[in-house]
Amino acid sequence: MREGEVTFFNLKSRFGFIKENSTGTDYYFYIKNPSETIVKGDKVTFEIRQAKKGMEAYSVKIIAKN
Repeated sequence: MREGEVTFFNLKSRFGFIKENSTGTDYYFYIKNPSETIVKGDKVTFEIRQAKKGMEAYSVKIIAKN
């Protein structure tokens, strides 16, 4: 699992961006049915995969709330 911080999240559209701690790389993510409210600054774990427009984060889980 990778770790990072949410740098942006749009609750209405359910997408956002995560900055990975170890590399500083930004990843797009989308959550169909968020179980918790995600906000900028939340610490998360995630996986990455190849998507149509590049790498994206998935399996995003909050480990510390902002």
